[in-house]
Amino acid sequence: KYQNKDYLFMSMYVMGDLCSDITEAMLYEKFSPAGPVLSIWACRYTITRRSLGYAYVNFQQPADAERALDTMNFYVIKGKPIRIMWSQRDPSLRKSGVGNVFIKNLDNSIDDKALYDTFSAFGNILSCKVVCDENGSKVYAFIHFETQEAADKATEKMNGIFKSRKEQEAELGAKAKELSNVYIKNFGEKVDDENLKELFSQFSKTLSVKVMRDPSGKSKGFDFVSYEKHEDANKAVEEMNGKEITGKVIFVGCAQKKVEWQAELKRKFEQLKQGRISHYQGKLRKEFSPFGSIASAKVMLEDGRSKGFGFVCFSSPEEATKAVTEMNGCIVGSKPLYVALAQRKEERKAHLTNQYMQQVAGMRALPTNAILNQFLPAAGGYFVPAVPQTQG
Repeated sequence: KYQNKDYLFMSMYVMGDLCSDITEAMLYEKFSPAGPVLSIWACRYTITRRSLGYAYVNFQQPADAERALDTMNFYVIKGKPIRIMWSQRDPSLRKSGVGNVFIKNLDNSIDDKALYDTFSAFGNILSCKVVCDENGSKVYAFIHFETQEAADKATEKMNGIFKSRKEQEAELGAKAKELSNVYIKNFGEKVDDENLKELFSQFSKTLSVKVMRDPSGKSKGFDFVSYEKHEDANKAVEEMNGKEITGKVIFVGCAQKKVEWQAELKRKFEQLKQGRISHYQGKLRKEFSPFGSIASAKVMLEDGRSKGFGFVCFSSPEEATKAVTEMNGCIVGSKPLYVALAQRKEERKAHLTNQYMQQVAGMRALPTNAILNQFLPAAGGYFVPAVPQTQG
């Protein structure tokens, strides 16, 4: 996957932007699901022993390290997204300047992940950082590509182009307001160009009208009208949309290219999805906030829909225990909640195995007759009748 392997050593990572109170145990809990971990080293100040904000994780297999890099980069730990990159033993690679790209005039909404997702299309990224202070983004960033070729390609393609989602949505909205073409459907098969022109020219002079037909001359059921000004098109949409013509209710809207209406639908879906996510997370936080300070609350989603479970991280074990005691079995909405202390997959598996072994040990301690009686029918139960024997 990576062309230059000289900077890899024992599949080690360096992670930036860690909280000052991060511990090796916390990192092990987060990274061990990716694969067997050989060692973890959180770098600290010599005197205070507080974290320097970065750490190393050494995986047993390079494939596990790559999996963690692909799936856990910008993962949130204690409320802060972390940055993951390969450890570079040779500092000359970092100091050479090869593959470095500087970006400025970024939107405040652009974070490390958005930058990484956008620029990773041009090549392998060794590090990616939006520079921030206590007030948020300073609207400039640095990206270090593995090769100078990838950096040159990114510079050539993205200089002056990279825009935030807000800017893109604003451009789409402004463009939609300037459209002067009108799309009509459900007009019926008998309408022709002259009928269409007569009906829509009442709002202003039309530049063109077109009833769309198939090769046989039959109407396809939709039509187009073009005006000189977008104000005239908007007026036609406002006046004619939903109006009944020849016994049918017609639809009239601004005509858009396929790529434009697809982008508009995607934008509306994202707005709906983000609104739904915010609703779920807010409701979960509201229900559990009486029990203590919440570091994070996350409802697990799939395609924007709740999967029916979530996680709440409190600032102390005592608060978490109190929440479990008070909320387990509590009715929220119309259903009782199941609330328990969260366990990693390995811990849950070990717990279930231990329960099973205890049950087996308990059955071994019982007398044989007691075990058999569990499987024999009680008095008055159903018995299989005896099979008659052939008389000799």
